[in-house]
Amino acid sequence: MLELSGTPVVQRYHPRVEATFMVKLLVNGRNLVAKAKDLSMAGLCLLGVPAITDQLTLSLPLPGDREITTKATVKRRSPGMIGLEFDQLDWDDMFALARYLNPRLP
Repeated sequence: MLELSGTPVVQRYHPRVEATFMVKLLVNGRNLVAKAKDLSMAGLCLLGVPAITDQLTLSLPLPGDREITTKATVKRRSPGMIGLEFDQLDWDDMFALARYLNPRLP
């Protein structure tokens, strides 16, 4: 699918919700912290992340619930932002993520 300008439109399978909490990253043995911009069942967008490798481990503290720790892959990069896709979530993490997202969906 293309926009009128000829730019491809990325179709998402999972709706995103605003997320303004901090996420811990483990990149090549270094610990980093970044602010989440938005979140979905498939991944999240982070703000203010320096240049990092395409594979990393993240810890996502869901407010009022558990902390999800999983591997992720960088899928999109733009100035000051990266889009991450979760590699695999276990059932407990998926349910926790769904509990967080469901009341915030439009």
